[in-house]
Amino acid sequence: MVLKSNFPLREKSIIEFIRILLPEAVDKDVEIVSSENDGKIKIEVQIDGKIGIQEIKNYENVIEDQKVIMTKTALLKAYNKKYPWGGLIGVRPSKMTRKLFLMGFLKGEVKEILTELYLVTKEKIELILEVLETEEKLLNKEAMNLYIGIPFCPSKCKYCSFASYEINSALGKYYPGFVETLLKEIEIIGDYSSKREFKYESLYIGGGTPSTLTEEDTVRVLEAIHKYIDTSNLKEFTFEAGREDSITTKKLEILKRYGVDRVSLNPQTFNEVTLSNLNRKFNRENFDKVYSEIKEIGFILNMDIILGLPGEGVSDILSTLDELEKYDIENLTIHSLALKKGSNLYRESFEESDVDRITIENRIKKLVENKGMHPYYMYRQKNSLDWGENVGYSKPGFESRFNIEMIEENQSTMGLGGGAISKTVVYETEVLDQITRLVNPKDPALYIREMIERNDTKMKLFDDVK
Repeated sequence: MVLKSNFPLREKSIIEFIRILLPEAVDKDVEIVSSENDGKIKIEVQIDGKIGIQEIKNYENVIEDQKVIMTKTALLKAYNKKYPWGGLIGVRPSKMTRKLFLMGFLKGEVKEILTELYLVTKEKIELILEVLETEEKLLNKEAMNLYIGIPFCPSKCKYCSFASYEINSALGKYYPGFVETLLKEIEIIGDYSSKREFKYESLYIGGGTPSTLTEEDTVRVLEAIHKYIDTSNLKEFTFEAGREDSITTKKLEILKRYGVDRVSLNPQTFNEVTLSNLNRKFNRENFDKVYSEIKEIGFILNMDIILGLPGEGVSDILSTLDELEKYDIENLTIHSLALKKGSNLYRESFEESDVDRITIENRIKKLVENKGMHPYYMYRQKNSLDWGENVGYSKPGFESRFNIEMIEENQSTMGLGGGAISKTVVYETEVLDQITRLVNPKDPALYIREMIERNDTKMKLFDDVK
């Protein structure tokens, strides 16, 4: 592929865009011409004998890479592609839109930019605006959040690319050392956080599958948190239990005793054949038992499902949505399958199922209306279904602050444990921020070996956080 342009262009960005949304255009030469007149920018692309033209008001003084964005959507026009999210890929639509408001754009102007510049449909724009309305009530850049990663699972699901290792695999031998190292890291970061007077608003234990911890080690980790971390400012404490095959009644009682108020129980789908093919164990009878115990003990409960799993068509997805009607949950997260390079599905060159977007979206709308839920956070990923997004729904008052803050990148995140990402957000202005990331090793052996050194670097990074 040869890209010719009369203005500076990030070629890698255009090539990646074509690979994801215009696979038929891969390896085709592209000629791009930009011109300006009467306060407007015009982009014309020629590719494979086709022409695409984009013309819109000049926002270059406030919108970075406007010409690059217009080049992408002109390419969509050349191939007559009409995606619900238009040219938006690999970005946080709500964060981007929120920044437009912070820049001073009015609601009508924001809608125009999303419609004309990005080619986003009316339905998706309304979704973004509804999410933002809820987020604005909860965002708090004066606080921080804390994440603890447990990189072990009962089995490795084929679609998973997270820090996760089968507890019964060769790497499972590092489990005892991982727990001891994590306890030490909690002590180190707790002492540092106390000296810096950090105020943690949300605490999230994820993974992997945190409930892979033994009952004894669950107690030890939670006791360490309460001993070394100041939890007096917490507004929520989440433990992503996730899988019914690793949850016990005693573990749930332990979580409640140590102040956890939110848990997840994630079926992903209720099609047991699909789950078996994905190397995810599932027992419906035990799932329902665990669900009943979660409700009886009194946790705020989230369930996750994934749309577009291999072998699942519209009827399978609709069946899972029907099954969800049976459960009284406060939160529901609906993911569109995204093929990530760290997953087995990616290596197996899995092809996505062809699903009926309108039918599924209408059923989701009916489901969340029946449950009295509204969308409160969302994000998109590269390599997801072209129309898809990941949306968190919640009953009013049960929104997860951690989810919102992570997606909006509004707060600094202190990450502990395997594969945890620490993130400092330092504001230069209301709109501009400087974000720096530091990743803990997800390999448990490397985490054990490098924890002390990594934390020295981490604390230096957080010295800039006020």
